[in-house]
Amino acid sequence: MNDAGSTSDDRPDPFTVVSFNVNGIRAARRRGFDGWLAERNPDVVALQELRSPATEVGSFPGYSVALDVGSIAGRNGVAILTKTPPTGVRTWLTDPPKARGLNEFATHGRYIEVDLADRPVTVGCLYLPKGGLPAHRQRAGAMRDAPDGGAKYERKQRFLSAFGRELNRNRLSAHRDGREFLLVGDLNIAHTEYDVTNWRAARSMDGFLPEDRAWFDAVLGSRRLVDVVRQVYGDRPGPLTWWSWAGESFAKDVGWRVDHQLATPGLARRAVSVTVDKEPSPAQRLSDHAPLVVTYR
Repeated sequence: MNDAGSTSDDRPDPFTVVSFNVNGIRAARRRGFDGWLAERNPDVVALQELRSPATEVGSFPGYSVALDVGSIAGRNGVAILTKTPPTGVRTWLTDPPKARGLNEFATHGRYIEVDLADRPVTVGCLYLPKGGLPAHRQRAGAMRDAPDGGAKYERKQRFLSAFGRELNRNRLSAHRDGREFLLVGDLNIAHTEYDVTNWRAARSMDGFLPEDRAWFDAVLGSRRLVDVVRQVYGDRPGPLTWWSWAGESFAKDVGWRVDHQLATPGLARRAVSVTVDKEPSPAQRLSDHAPLVVTYR
């Protein structure tokens, strides 16, 4: 477990929030997820890419589980584990999104939100769609995937536009209820040059395109949401949370930070440490992502 940064604080009652894209919960559990969970013992765990039917997600001793596995077999799926059952759970199936443009994603298992019972905080867990390159940037033979005319790019941009509005509504709703708001998850966007190892080359890649980063800029602000990891860690490279399975990316620490925790300013001020639980070796990896752990006082 690599300590990525901290500030001192002696106040009692800290709580720990984890965001973790498990890249398939059944596979992650076979690789040792349960052992990691027992050792880490966080208060809140937000999971993305369950890629499992609800009947096969399983239980997690000591935790209440809220989940939305979605309707696409073997794809997506989000969950939030809490030590105390939440007072409220919302998914886009039970509480359809209000922002126009999200209905096409409502059954995909991409967002879940809970109101914590033991502190005035609402936690939203998001698995943002992967995109692609716009049509004018696509060249046959120069891409890993076959050109799609920009279809995946356009899908992601539709989601970003609509979710930006939905996120603002949810944040304001939590505020009206006297709650802080925390968005965590795999956003499939690296925001700054510190979030990508080879950021110059990444400027022409999905996840670091100017329009992706501009969207990220727009959701942040002193009265909106704060990038907690960057606030604690500072303006320096890392901490990374994703590395390709291929090659020696993991061993050489060549990757991206696409996993985030974005908090309302009051909660962000309480963040005291950030840790990425990167495994010691490639053979011990639980996923192609590593858990992003933030402790709040």
